[in-house]
Amino acid sequence: MYAILDIETTGGKFNEEGITEIAIHKFDGQKVVDKFISLVNPEREIQPFVVKLTGINSKMLRTAPKFYEVAKRIIEITEDTVIVAHNAQFDYRILRTEFRRLGYNFERKTLCTVDLSKLLLPDAESYSLGKLVRSLGIPVSDRHRANGDALATIKLFKLLLAKDSEKIIIKDTIRKETQGELSEKQLDIVRDLPNKTGVFYMHNKDGDIIHLSKSSDIKKRVNQIFTKTNDKSRKLTKDTKKVTFELTGNELVAILKEHEELLKLRPKYSSIPKKRMYSHAICKSVNENGYFSLDIKPYRECKDPIGLFNGVFSAKNYLYKITKEFELCEKVNGISEARNNCSSYDDGKCKGACVNKEEVQEYNKRVIAATTQNSIKANKVVVVDKGREIGEQSAILLKNGSLVGFGFYDLNYQINNIHILESIITPMNGTHDANYLIESYLRKKRVLKIIEIND
Repeated sequence: MYAILDIETTGGKFNEEGITEIAIHKFDGQKVVDKFISLVNPEREIQPFVVKLTGINSKMLRTAPKFYEVAKRIIEITEDTVIVAHNAQFDYRILRTEFRRLGYNFERKTLCTVDLSKLLLPDAESYSLGKLVRSLGIPVSDRHRANGDALATIKLFKLLLAKDSEKIIIKDTIRKETQGELSEKQLDIVRDLPNKTGVFYMHNKDGDIIHLSKSSDIKKRVNQIFTKTNDKSRKLTKDTKKVTFELTGNELVAILKEHEELLKLRPKYSSIPKKRMYSHAICKSVNENGYFSLDIKPYRECKDPIGLFNGVFSAKNYLYKITKEFELCEKVNGISEARNNCSSYDDGKCKGACVNKEEVQEYNKRVIAATTQNSIKANKVVVVDKGREIGEQSAILLKNGSLVGFGFYDLNYQINNIHILESIITPMNGTHDANYLIESYLRKKRVLKIIEIND
């Protein structure tokens, strides 16, 4: 659990500053579950440059609560959390100073989004909160006010969590949260898991990921693992001290994240994907009459495959499906046990074997339409689908038919501006297996839209 906070102060000499405003959002890694926002009477003068920067003046704070009046609420909302702030060293020092004045030793673990951004966004031009979120297309209102900056930090932190493919943040957080054996409350992990789509991670006492998997219902899947009685499941259950998760909003992003992270993290109890997930392909050629012909071959024999498949059976099923849907000729496409007569007319229209230039062109257009209906091979393509919450959508970016990565956005200009889009994308390996996973998903299920974008 995280406490994402921002503090505005009076300015002044080191360790003599006072708090003028505080915003704390208790964040479970997916959503805000509690929050506390308040002006604070610092009982001291505010530096003129701070008044100009924040707009907070002494008159506004005359009736605001003093720090000792909000101290209990701050302790409660940050209990058992890791404090997250942009330049956390400053905010944490200010909080500890205020509590020290009250004779209370306030101690929490901290994470700094400046340090995390330098690690996970190494190409950023600036790591100041305003410039950084602007470069990522993250909207921010009430800049230099506690709640405005805290909300921007939440969005930045969510992006950093998504980009953290090595799970540095999660592992570090678990180490900070747990010393030795976990409490009964922490062991009761299934209760707090969501019935939503995403990837979940099972950790041992050191925070290491020992199993990960995708699921359309995380809670149900983890519960199934814990109730299985085979040796592997029993060992996994015994070694699991915590389960974390990342919501993906849709199954395709979950599939890609699972595949990439299994290969990268290679958890002890997970089945690692085999070296090549496909064996056959549909290939396009031209027959003696000029018709495009679609044939199933081992993928090594296909120079420019239309689609990749994990066996002959699945390739035949798909070829039969598009043959029917686009009124193609089964004999031309090499499907055995052809049912239609390719040399005849149907309702006055040639359905595929009339050696006539115009009819050949018309037929070949149908073949092209059939083989490009879910194409991802353009210069730059974005597959758009549901996001993790209302108002958000996911974007999977491909260049020249190869996966670049995925991200989440809630404003159209973030996806229409290729430079912003690339900055919010979490990179992924554009392997043939990743392309196969995307192609096979699009053949079976719908996404919101597939769009081609220009620089």
